[in-house]
Amino acid sequence: MSKVFVTRRIPQKALDLLKTGHGVGEVKVNPENRVLTREELLAGVKWCDYLLCQLTDKIDEEVLKANPKLKLVANYAVGFNNVDVKTATSLQIAVTNTPGVLTDTTADLTFALLLATARRIVESDRYMREGKYESWDPLLLLGFFSSLFFSFLISPI
Repeated sequence: MSKVFVTRRIPQKALDLLKTGHGVGEVKVNPENRVLTREELLAGVKWCDYLLCQLTDKIDEEVLKANPKLKLVANYAVGFNNVDVKTATSLQIAVTNTPGVLTDTTADLTFALLLATARRIVESDRYMREGKYESWDPLLLLGFFSSLFFSFLISPI
């Protein structure tokens, strides 16, 4: 049975899937919500067959050579610049990552920023927190698109 070392907490649903995976005997997870020290990382790698690491973990030649039985480095990140892929390849250790996992999140954030800018959300929040609001005003913090729409309403046809 294989042993999996997870360098940082991940969602419980993912851990449950990992623990019930075919051929998985034991899963050890860093119980603290912090980056492991170099010594802790090396100790975990020496123990496992499969490593599930984070983008904050430096998986270099020393780490990869710490365990000749290491079969896989699964990087819980979009990129893999924290993993020495060349050394892993030479040692026949597979390296995986999670490309595309942030595509929807990035689109959501972009849309939220567009709306916040168009509706002057940050400025409005600051205005309220500073106690500047006195009463309603039809032009108070009018967003760009609102003023553009308003100009179309009053323009002659």
